[in-house]
Amino acid sequence: MKIVIAQQNYHIGNFEANASKMIDAIKIAKADGADLIVFSELAVCGYPPRDFLEFDDFINQAQTALDTIRAASDTIGVLVGCPSRHLAPEGKNLFNSAYLLYENEVKAIAHKTLLPTYDIFDEYRYFEPGYEWNVMEFKGKKLAVTICEDIWNLSEDPLYRQRPMDELAKQQPDIMINLSASPFDYLHEQERIDIVRKNVLRYNLPMIYCNTVGSQTEVVFDGGSMVMDSRGKIVTALPCFSEAYQAIDWTGADNFSTSNNTDIPEEVAETPEILNATVHIDKIHKALILGIKDYFSKMGFSKAIVASSGGIDSAVVVALACEALGAENVHALLLPSHFSSSHSVDDAVQLSENVGNQYNIIPIKDVFGSFEDALNPVFKDLPFNVAEENLQSRIRGAMVMAMANKFNYILLNTSNKSELATGYGTLYGDMAGGLGVIGDLYKLQVYALARYINRNGEIIPQNIIDKAPSAELRPDQKDSDSLPEYDILDPILYQYIEHFHGPKEIINLGFDAPLVNRILRLVNINEYKRNQFCPIIRVSPKAFGVGRRVPIVGKYLV
Repeated sequence: MKIVIAQQNYHIGNFEANASKMIDAIKIAKADGADLIVFSELAVCGYPPRDFLEFDDFINQAQTALDTIRAASDTIGVLVGCPSRHLAPEGKNLFNSAYLLYENEVKAIAHKTLLPTYDIFDEYRYFEPGYEWNVMEFKGKKLAVTICEDIWNLSEDPLYRQRPMDELAKQQPDIMINLSASPFDYLHEQERIDIVRKNVLRYNLPMIYCNTVGSQTEVVFDGGSMVMDSRGKIVTALPCFSEAYQAIDWTGADNFSTSNNTDIPEEVAETPEILNATVHIDKIHKALILGIKDYFSKMGFSKAIVASSGGIDSAVVVALACEALGAENVHALLLPSHFSSSHSVDDAVQLSENVGNQYNIIPIKDVFGSFEDALNPVFKDLPFNVAEENLQSRIRGAMVMAMANKFNYILLNTSNKSELATGYGTLYGDMAGGLGVIGDLYKLQVYALARYINRNGEIIPQNIIDKAPSAELRPDQKDSDSLPEYDILDPILYQYIEHFHGPKEIINLGFDAPLVNRILRLVNINEYKRNQFCPIIRVSPKAFGVGRRVPIVGKYLV
């Protein structure tokens, strides 16, 4: 049996384009003499569709698109994910389903049993869990078909009470096939390999694992589809962060052959400390590039604008945007005030000249002065403080948004995770934007990414990397005036946000108690700012945004 894995990038709700993409792959598979082609979870509608699933018309369009795909299944089997209706009077109205199409008919349907409701997932909000498990008979073989989370309940502390494969295994299947929409984070690729291996070893069966690829606003899917034999060996692996098509000849048991040009992913025995400057930075880079590309292409945007300050954060965002969109589609706006150093302007200019994007310099000194004059009757002789600092940031926000409106740009935000965590940013100023590019990277990771961008030659001027970070909103200002040094701050934030460690646990790791309490208080009291922030491209196991739900008015640790 020749089986094809189609790792594709879908557009949520774009049924015509999604179906057309799948039919193109089906035509190629037919020409290759394939018996079966496998697509990913909810491929017909794209993942995650979220509240679109509550529209009856959305489900009707999904079923119409499925019918179009079914019409192409005359001589080839097609396994594809699509929402289906649950017609019983009790329970939710939908299933998250995998359809086996063949000879222009629906031959079998498998419903997802384990519905994740954590982090970015909220599937139990929409779907009824599957409660019947049957192998799919196809060309003399028994296929044990599961959907994403259905294979993940093998930990020592299982999240669910069922394992669908335990039921399917009783029917003596020949192979497992899993349709997934498993998102990227910088630890997840190895976790994914490990869970596939646990399954093949537990059930003594090979597995074909088909994952989706592409970015859906903040959630990036990296693909990484694979075939693993029953001994836990990866037979073939599809590339990460790109669409791919792979045919496998399977004659039963562990007998696979394939023409595979993709390197088998390098596995790590232990999870390394993620804040180490060299860990996973290449994958983070690819994820951010894909996140920018897909956000613009799927939204119909073409040009970006970035407020370029000569600092590390904006420099990294400019460089990433130019790589993702082309330098000709990126505009940098330099907005120096009388507190800006000359080298900051020079560094920002040098960056744009290095990457080749257009830039303009618009000083805000006079605009800021006019605001000061207008506010003087109210501010009177009160000393210069955060009000004047934030005013500069908000002037810059207004200027860059004016450019965005005038020339149809999308503003890319340059705030990093360390700043967002501690509230070191100005609402309606430097926190403005349509997409947060580095909002899931701690400051130490931003520096690591800058060095990675420069791996083949200087793109980001070295002075930007070497100089002390500063918002330059008052004389001789440094980030360290308001925050601990980042090599101290970031590990504390990482323990709190990614590892859910409370103050006592973090202090027991050797951190200063008053400092820990101060930092955690900053995180909690600034939730109101993050709640108003733009979508952030997710690269970590716990990003700010849809995957982290913390009360704004909560009193924990305050």
